[in-house]
Amino acid sequence: MCESFLYSVPEEKKSGSVVVNVLQDLRVEGRELSARRARLASKSAKQYFRLDPHSGNILLQERIDREALCGQKDPCVLLSEVVLEDPLQLHRIEIQIEDANDHPPRFSKEKIFLEIPEQTPIYTQFPLEGAQDADIRENAVQNYTLSPNEHFRLEVQTSRDGSKYAELVLEKPLDREVNAQVTLVLTAVDGGIPQRSGTAQILINVLDANDNFPQFAQSLYEVKLRENSPLGTLVAKVEASDKDFGSYAEITYSFSQVPEIVLRTFKLNRQTGEISLIGPVDYEEKSNYELSIQATDGGGLSAYCKVLVEVEDENDNAPEVAVTSITSPLPEDSPVQTVVALFSVTDPDSGDNGRTTCTIDPSLPFALRATENSYYQLVTQWPLDRERITEYNMTVKATDRGSPQLTSLTVISIPISDINDNPPVFERPLYEMQVRENNIPGLLIGSVHASDLDAEQNAKLTYALLPGKVGDSPVSSYVSINSETGNLYALRSFDYENMRELRVMVRALDKGSPPLSSQATVRVHVVDENDHAPFILHPLQNSSSPSSDLVPRGAEAGYLVTKVVATDHDSGQNSWLSYQLLKATEPGLFVVGAQNGEVRTTRPVQARDSSKQTLVVAVRDSGHPPQSASATLRILLVDGFSDPYMKMVDVPRHEEAEEEGRTLTMYLIVCLAAISSVFLLSITIFVAVKIQKKGSGESPLAAPPQFPPARPEFPENGSDSQSGFLPRTYHYDVCLTGGSLSSEFRFLRPLIPVFSMGEPNLPGKHVVTPGAQAISEQTGNKESWEQVSKWHLIKSCLVQSTLSQAFTVCCVFVVC
Repeated sequence: MCESFLYSVPEEKKSGSVVVNVLQDLRVEGRELSARRARLASKSAKQYFRLDPHSGNILLQERIDREALCGQKDPCVLLSEVVLEDPLQLHRIEIQIEDANDHPPRFSKEKIFLEIPEQTPIYTQFPLEGAQDADIRENAVQNYTLSPNEHFRLEVQTSRDGSKYAELVLEKPLDREVNAQVTLVLTAVDGGIPQRSGTAQILINVLDANDNFPQFAQSLYEVKLRENSPLGTLVAKVEASDKDFGSYAEITYSFSQVPEIVLRTFKLNRQTGEISLIGPVDYEEKSNYELSIQATDGGGLSAYCKVLVEVEDENDNAPEVAVTSITSPLPEDSPVQTVVALFSVTDPDSGDNGRTTCTIDPSLPFALRATENSYYQLVTQWPLDRERITEYNMTVKATDRGSPQLTSLTVISIPISDINDNPPVFERPLYEMQVRENNIPGLLIGSVHASDLDAEQNAKLTYALLPGKVGDSPVSSYVSINSETGNLYALRSFDYENMRELRVMVRALDKGSPPLSSQATVRVHVVDENDHAPFILHPLQNSSSPSSDLVPRGAEAGYLVTKVVATDHDSGQNSWLSYQLLKATEPGLFVVGAQNGEVRTTRPVQARDSSKQTLVVAVRDSGHPPQSASATLRILLVDGFSDPYMKMVDVPRHEEAEEEGRTLTMYLIVCLAAISSVFLLSITIFVAVKIQKKGSGESPLAAPPQFPPARPEFPENGSDSQSGFLPRTYHYDVCLTGGSLSSEFRFLRPLIPVFSMGEPNLPGKHVVTPGAQAISEQTGNKESWEQVSKWHLIKSCLVQSTLSQAFTVCCVFVVC
C-alpha cells in the first residue's frame, strides 16, 4: 500500500460523470497508467466507479442515491483501490458521497392529537413528534415553527444523536369553557438549498381538571442489550405513579414520538411499562437506541421519560478475506520472497472481536507478511518445483480474537508454470538390438525412448544420431533415426562376416530454451544367417593336377587314409559341419567320419580292389536351410609302398624305437655342429680374403645372392584335426621335399603334404601322416599315432635343416 486519497462526489450525479483525475496524485503519466494495467478494485460487491487507464479519470458508472446506500450513516464513504502492476502498487481511494437536499422533512402523522387538562400549569412542556428527513447534516431538519396562537410557544431541542425535535410550551393557561380545542400547524424546515419543509396539524383537546400528573421513578433509564438477543427479551421496565384516585390514577404507557425503527425493534406493554424485543438487534447496523416513553393517567395527564438502549457487540461476524492481486501462473524459478498475492482481511465487529490474524499451512513453500491497513502479502519462502507439485491450493485461515473465536477459510489457487530444468532421460543407458544379416534396407531395427519431466514445449523431444564412424564410413550411412518416434532403421544390408556389431550414440533433445539433452548407446548385433557354403581346405579342389593319397595293399580295417578339412565363414550352428560319403568306386571299402572328416578303410584292402579309387565327400553345415560343398578324393592302392619301412619299424618295440630316436638325434646334432663350424670358418676366410683384396686395390666382389624364404600362403581359417573344423586363427604350412620315391629320403615321401597345426607348445599342434598312422597300427604299439607322427616330424625337420645349412655353405664357397 502506497498512499491514501480522499475525494468526494455529490449524490444523484448522472452516470459517466468525472469524479476526479488521479494522474497528479499518483504521480504517473497517462501512458504509464495504461502500460501498468491500472484498474480500480472496489471493496463492495457493486462497482460504482471505474478508472479510465488512458486519461486517469475516475468515472461514475451509475447514479448514486446516498440515502439508499448509507441511510443516516455519516459520512458515506465508498472504498476502492487503484492497482498498478509491474511493479505492484496499491493506492487507497476514499470517495465520500455528498448529500443533496433531495428529501423534504416528513412527519409520521399528518395530525397530532394532544389532550391537555385545563389546569395545566404554564411553562409545561409537551414533546412533539420530530419530523424525519432522509438527508443528513444541514440538509436534515434544522428548525421547527409553530403557527401563531395565544397559548403556546415552540422550543426546538437537540437530542443526543444531534437530531432536532420540538416541544410545546404552555404560556397561558387553558380554559376549556372558553376554548375546548386548539388547532396549531407545526412546520419542520431543513437547512438545504433550496430549503424544504414539511407540516403537521396539532389538534389539542382541553380536558377537564385533573390536578395530579403521573410521575416516573426516574427521568432517564440507561440499559445495555447484547446484540442478537432472542426475540421477547425484556429490555427494561419503566414505572410511573399518580397521586389521584380513580380513573385519574390509572396510568397507561406508550411510545412518544419515536422513529419507526424503534417501533420495529421494541414493544411497550401499555399496562406494565415493560419494554421487550420484537426485532433483531445488530450492533454493526445500529449501536444505540433512544426511546421516549409517555405515562398517561385516566384524567389525561402525562409524564415523560427516556430509555437509552446501548447495544453490546458480540463476535457474530467472521473475518472476510478479499484478494486484491495474484500472480497466476507463478514461474517455478521465482526467487525466494517473490510476492505472489496481496489480500486484505476485514471484520465488522469491534474491539477484540474485530482484530484478526491470518495463517496458512507452514509446510507449503509460502509465507504471509503483514503490511499496513490489514493487508497481507503472500511470498515464496523456498524454491518451487513444478515437476513435484504443479499447483498449490492454499487455504488462508483468518481468525478473530473474539470469544468464541470465528474463523473463515479462503482458498487461493496458484498454478506453477514450467521452465526447462529437466533434461530428457532414456529408459536405459544401453539399448541392445538385433538385425539379421542380408536385411532389406529401411528395415526397422528397434526403438529408443526418453522421457522429460517438464511440460509442453520443454517436454517435446527430438532424437538424432551423434556423429561417429564405422570403419571409414560415417555411422549415418548405416542407420537412421526417426526424430519424432526414436525408431532406428537400417540404411543398408549388413554382412555378419564383415561386421558383427554396430555401436550408435543417440541424443534426445528437448525444445526448451535453452534446450537440454541426454545420450544413450545403441548396440546393434548382426545375427548370422547361413549364407556361406562350407569351404574345402584339404584336399585342394582347384589344383590342375590333383594329388592322390597312397594306401598300401596291406592296410587293415580302420586305416587312416586322409582327412577332409573344411571351414565355414558362418558362426554358431551355421558353422557346425558334418561329413558324408556321397560316392565311391568301392562303396564298401571306405568310410568318412561324420564329425571329423577322417577317411578310413572299413575292411582290409584286397588284391581284387581297383588300384584307383575315387571318393566324393559332401560337407554340410547345420544351418537353416543347410549349405553344402563336396570334395573329390583320389586314392591309389600300391604294392610294396610301405614294406621296407614297415619291416624296419616292425623289429623294434617301444623301447627300441625310443633308443633309435635318441641315437639319431645325437647323430644329427653332431652333424649340425660340424657343419656350423665349417660355416663359421668359411665366413672368416671370406672376410679375410675381402680385406686383403681391398688392401691390394682390387675391386670387391659382388655380394652373394640372397634367397628369400619361400612360404606358400594358405587360407587363415582351417579345421581342427579332431573335430573337422579349423579355427580361423591357426596357420597351416606345407613342407615339400624334393626327389621321388626312389631318392635316399624315400621314407619322407608319405609326409607330403604336411600341415602344421599351430604354434609350438600348444596341445594338439602336430603333424599327421598316413604313413605314421599305418606304422603305429601295424606295429601294434599302444601309443597313439599322433605321437609317432611327432617323432617322424622331428627327424624330417632336422634333416631338412642340415641340408639347408649345407646348401648355404656350398653357396659361400662358390662366391668366394
